[in-house]
Amino acid sequence: MKTRVAVMGIIVEDTQSVEQLNALLHEYGAYIIGRMGIPYRERGINIVSIAIDAPQDAISALSGKIGNLPGISVKTAYSQVTDGD
Repeated sequence: MKTRVAVMGIIVEDTQSVEQLNALLHEYGAYIIGRMGIPYRERGINIVSIAIDAPQDAISALSGKIGNLPGISVKTAYSQVTDGD
């Protein structure tokens, strides 16, 4: 199955959802290339970026599941690079 490279930008405004977020990232861990989390204490939020190489449907599913968590928003940027390129 073809995979794509993408970056997810995640803003965590409700820390009650962090455990659920981490569970989702663990579930999709085989696809995750790297992860960076930045606590922005002055604003009371956390910023997380995820680099992922996965099938299109897996990226969309993960993004949708993250977006459904309360107090968390996510945007995904896709590269044009696939495993066949």
